[in-house]
Amino acid sequence: MTRPRKLFVKSYGCQMNVYDSNRMADTLAPEGFVETATAEDADLVILNTCHIREKAAEKVYSELGRLRVLKTAAQAEGRKLTVAVAGCVAQAEGEEILRRAPVVDLVFGPQSYHRLPDLLARAERDGRAIDTEFPVETKFDFLPAPSRDKVRARGVTAFVTIQEGCDKFCTFCVVPYTRGAESSRPVAKIAAEVERLAAAGVREVTLIGQNVNAFHGDDVDGSTCSLGRLLRRLAEIPGIARLRYTTSHPRDIDEELIATHRDLDALMPQLHLPVQSGSDRILKAMNRRHTADDYRRVIDRLRGAQPALAFTSDFIVGFPGETDADFEATLRLIEDVGFVTAFSFKYSPRPGTPAAELADQVPETIKSERLQALQALILRLNAQFQRYCVGRAFDVLFEKPGRHPGQIVGRSPYLQPVQVLGPETLIGEVRRVRVTEAGPNSLFGDLAIAPSARRDAAAALTATGA
Repeated sequence: MTRPRKLFVKSYGCQMNVYDSNRMADTLAPEGFVETATAEDADLVILNTCHIREKAAEKVYSELGRLRVLKTAAQAEGRKLTVAVAGCVAQAEGEEILRRAPVVDLVFGPQSYHRLPDLLARAERDGRAIDTEFPVETKFDFLPAPSRDKVRARGVTAFVTIQEGCDKFCTFCVVPYTRGAESSRPVAKIAAEVERLAAAGVREVTLIGQNVNAFHGDDVDGSTCSLGRLLRRLAEIPGIARLRYTTSHPRDIDEELIATHRDLDALMPQLHLPVQSGSDRILKAMNRRHTADDYRRVIDRLRGAQPALAFTSDFIVGFPGETDADFEATLRLIEDVGFVTAFSFKYSPRPGTPAAELADQVPETIKSERLQALQALILRLNAQFQRYCVGRAFDVLFEKPGRHPGQIVGRSPYLQPVQVLGPETLIGEVRRVRVTEAGPNSLFGDLAIAPSARRDAAAALTATGA
């Protein structure tokens, strides 16, 4: 018998890349590929790349250097190793990757992975292949559904892409150039995917998109469906206990979505809402099209509807022209909102974006100092929130066994890992947990008997002053 070909996919960057990587594996399964956990025994290695920051792109070239050694070793064994670069770096750099890294056989962008079998055949025939066009057809119409066994192996939580691309054109961002214009999937296609996931044991679904709350998919009645309406529709699917969505833009938070946070128990009380800066001058230079006070008002409206909400965000420090006063405005916004955590980065010029051409680039030493100060503030606020969770009860979705015998690990409504002593039969179940201890990254607790409620979540946030 011919042994199955082995596939290794390594993802960089956002959750959408994780989703895309899974769908690549699903696309190649009918071609006889089975997934493997390491590149060392793979026949096909795909690097699914991110182009948001310079370091993410450079990590890819570093990995390609390692794969060159593996490819040479495979050839010595009489085995062929095919190397592919996918995702946003592939879309942005295209032929440059083939020039810079001769180890690469195939380059394709994030809109082309439904063509993978044909692209592999072309690379086999021609030696190398590249596809970075934006196809007329949508890839979602051509992707096979993952098998029930594959879904189960991936766990009780899942990402589902509902929207791609972005029309905002922030001056620092490559997404409009690598992912294209905003487009939304039809509601029926999304619902069918979530129904399949639920039937295979998935209990929590996170809806993802570059600008997910700009979702405007076609509904079955011919109307345009908003994100709020979609969330209510998906909450009706048997087996789905929890819903989340990411990543959002402040300008696309509408009243219907706010009301959904108020009314829908399945929608978790944690929202990632990137702001990037607290300085109006820098926000304007970033083309964010909102002010710091606009952002504060959005937060107030959301909290007015759902007091249990906790907020996380993204921040860029050292954007061109950022002064000490601009940075202080960012720290004030962080204090005002009381973010429970955040992703923060030094500004990294991306080729082809308007910000890369701006004068007044901030020195690296100042960027590093500001990043350290911002992260220290976020760590303080996170530690404060972790402490106030102690003594309170939360519904926890258990996901996997813990590191120690008899321990299981789940997630709180706020995405914190929660560790308890309990049987593995609870994996996939939502159970009440009373928090007894808080570490820097996890909560620890005991299984509780009390019924589910949002009251403790709201009380925890009120106590923190968030």
